[in-house]
Amino acid sequence: MPAIYWAAALLGLTVLISYIYIERYTVIVRKYTIPVRNLPEGFNGYTILHLTDLHGKRFGRRQARLIRLIRNLNYHVVVLTGDLVNKFWPDIKPAMELVKKLTGRPVYFVPGNHEWVTGFKAKEPLAQFGVRIIDNKAEKLFQDGSHIWIVGVDDPHLGRDRLDQAVAAVDDSAPRVLLAHSPGIFPGAVRNQIDLVIVGHTHGGQVRIPLLGALVVPGQGLFPRWDYGIYKTGRTTMVISCGLGESDLPIRFNIKPEVVLITLVNAKGKFS
Repeated sequence: MPAIYWAAALLGLTVLISYIYIERYTVIVRKYTIPVRNLPEGFNGYTILHLTDLHGKRFGRRQARLIRLIRNLNYHVVVLTGDLVNKFWPDIKPAMELVKKLTGRPVYFVPGNHEWVTGFKAKEPLAQFGVRIIDNKAEKLFQDGSHIWIVGVDDPHLGRDRLDQAVAAVDDSAPRVLLAHSPGIFPGAVRNQIDLVIVGHTHGGQVRIPLLGALVVPGQGLFPRWDYGIYKTGRTTMVISCGLGESDLPIRFNIKPEVVLITLVNAKGKFS
């Protein structure tokens, strides 16, 4: 083969490797504004920082780049929806380097499948850092004398979720925000009149084809029903984040890692 073809092949490979690296380590901030009916006035404009699926990945030494990005954001509460670790290298240090810097605001956590596959070794360290683990539970979240409900379920991907048990603790009509690792919880959330569902797990497919989206998602197979972004049925809105890390293959294409800011606003009009 002529040298020019070898040079072209090498250049193409270099460009591809560079692109994959940039896709994996360029973190974007994705913002959503979600109307919620009966939202207390104190929560109008309330912003949730959603982090998910770190999978033991580091963004700079001791997560310095990621922490710097987060410190420049305005938010009221942090929610972590599982898979802080990776089953192939279950080191909890990268996750704890991040979590210990999420200070000054409430932090809630629900576990994912990689937590359980690796024995949920992060449970005690999370509690030591003041993180609220809400697995099949519900708690009131207060702001300016009013409250909403934070409902959390254990990992739906492994069938550990008990949504009926969690919502049994909800004793008034205040809005309900559900934290879960994977989007399979959505039909149950609709039945239980959840206002907002926040999940991860899908990684947005990790590889997204323009105009088609994700080809495959764990637990859903080819051409998944719920892969990324916003889904809505009746009063229930679900937001799926593509997360920060990767699981089986260290590849991202057309779907950069992200942190998500979800701002709650008073809904106008009626819901079906």
